[in-house]
Amino acid sequence: MENYFDTNKKLWNDKVPVHLGSELYMLEEFLKGSSSLCPVVTQQLGDIKGKSILHLQCHFGQDSLSMARMGAKVTGVDFSEEAIKKAKDLNEQLNLDATFVEANVLELEKQLEGQFDIVFTSFGTIVWLPDLNKWANIINRFLKPGGQFIFVEFHPTINSLDWDTGSFDYNYFNSGEPYHETVNGTYADMDSDLKGEEYFWQHSFGEIFNALLGQGLSLQSFEEYPFSSYDVFGEMKKIDNWKYVYAKMQASFPHMFSMKMKKFS
Repeated sequence: MENYFDTNKKLWNDKVPVHLGSELYMLEEFLKGSSSLCPVVTQQLGDIKGKSILHLQCHFGQDSLSMARMGAKVTGVDFSEEAIKKAKDLNEQLNLDATFVEANVLELEKQLEGQFDIVFTSFGTIVWLPDLNKWANIINRFLKPGGQFIFVEFHPTINSLDWDTGSFDYNYFNSGEPYHETVNGTYADMDSDLKGEEYFWQHSFGEIFNALLGQGLSLQSFEEYPFSSYDVFGEMKKIDNWKYVYAKMQASFPHMFSMKMKKFS
């Protein structure tokens, strides 16, 4: 398992400089005050002023810092040392008070203490994790009683698509074994010279819900969306601000989902 994480960590370290200069992340606009959070996320978060938030798999911290700008006390976590280094630099540059921790999310209890009002994660996170039971245990461990887990993610259906062919070439269900692929480019810049390897896992809704419900968390809301808030896949077309759909499929189908869960004790 360590080999999987080490390989992925190297790739994500290499992605950081490419993503910093990409149009997708719009770093210059962000530094001038724009938020990196899409409307679906801000709607799910609501008023977070004064709340403590643990942001899992935060990459180089844009979303964490956007939440800090909204008045939250944010701790961001990522396993990429290059991403965390840049997140800390941005936090200092913007004179914010977010905290960033370099850690594998599945081993977070070794490097972080305390509990939070909200645990948050979004977009392209759980595909890098082999064990959602351990992930759910970490979420529960760091949630205060009465706290919320807020999750916005790409839909398992869209993760099953081969973007070039439009066919469902990846299993919907997690076999326990990862997919292993060679990477050319990155979702933020598909024409970049970035090359590497990655391991990832598919996770069904049954696996997601059972892991979280198994921790005693209570479902408060669940939504599916017929669009992606980001142009991060091949063959996408823009239909509105913050809304993109897969152009090769004529029928409406889910691209993202969101959920809120609450810890009562």
